[in-house]
Amino acid sequence: MAYISFQPKDYFSAHKYTGTGSSNAVTGVGFSPDAVWIKTTSNGQKPCMFDTVRGVQKVIYPSESTAEITDAALLTAFGADGFTVNTDGDVNGSGYAFSSWNWKAGTTSGLSGGTITPSSYSYNATTGFGIYKWSGTGSAGTIAHGLGKVPQMIQVKRLDTTYSWVGYFNPLGSSKNLAFNLSNAAGNAGVGIWNSTNATNTVFSVGTDDAVNLSGGTYVAYVWCNVAGSSSIGEYTGNGNADGAFVYTGFEPEMIIAKNRDSGGVAAYGWTQISNTFGMGGATTANPAYNELTQNVFVDQLVAAATGNPVDFLSNGFKWRGTGTGSNQSGAPFAYMAFAKNPLVSSNSKAGTAR
Repeated sequence: MAYISFQPKDYFSAHKYTGTGSSNAVTGVGFSPDAVWIKTTSNGQKPCMFDTVRGVQKVIYPSESTAEITDAALLTAFGADGFTVNTDGDVNGSGYAFSSWNWKAGTTSGLSGGTITPSSYSYNATTGFGIYKWSGTGSAGTIAHGLGKVPQMIQVKRLDTTYSWVGYFNPLGSSKNLAFNLSNAAGNAGVGIWNSTNATNTVFSVGTDDAVNLSGGTYVAYVWCNVAGSSSIGEYTGNGNADGAFVYTGFEPEMIIAKNRDSGGVAAYGWTQISNTFGMGGATTANPAYNELTQNVFVDQLVAAATGNPVDFLSNGFKWRGTGTGSNQSGAPFAYMAFAKNPLVSSNSKAGTAR
């Protein structure tokens, strides 16, 4: 049983809101977020990623290779209990339903080590999450992350020009690339991306590839570690059955992201994303959940039963209830990330429960 001394909801939150078409202060997140991932559930807009390290009005798209864009119509402020968005339809279309996923980091000084020094950063060693921005040197090197744990997932985006994301997934090691914006199978990273060196509890490595370390290029990395009772990142094998694969996390998940890392599946199943707190038409209260979002394509929220990806949110993990290629294809290996809604036991001494 995973005991933790903090409340996961103080560091990760899934929060929904309705767009207004004009400046909109979104509250109810529960903390001041350092990373905000926003996606419409009803109008086919692009998913957007914002963070305090790069600053307000600056967006990158998890589904695209597009360079960073600065636009005053996007996210304009990080608040004490959420964030403010302006008029752009990707973040605040009038009447549109939006999902947001929010992470708190917070440590912005004192980081040392590595051969490439980030120009700015924010990380949280308690929850194993960090954001790091750097300028490329053109020489293979290491970047200190300060998390004290081995990163399980790293997603890097070049900011200054159009370039695909690249992704490090620890179970696959430094020879593979599993990127947010790609729906295909995990590709070969070669020496140029991760310098053929696995991440450690102090640093992650980059080679000389233009995607991670071109001299003068600018980059951002999002880094996640496993923390008992708070985050679980790993892999499982689908069984192709409605009595689907069960994945133990040690907590009731708030959000699940899964990727068929070998076959890739059809484009809409590149990355399957399901939240516990809300779904089609509002809050969900029963298993299985039918509230899938997908990356890689600008599709609306799907009814997971129709796409084959319904899931049970349980007190100690999650269990798929369908046969879809995006979550439970028979014999397929899946990468997953899960973030806690309730741990089994935490600082409030209350045991987590299922839906």
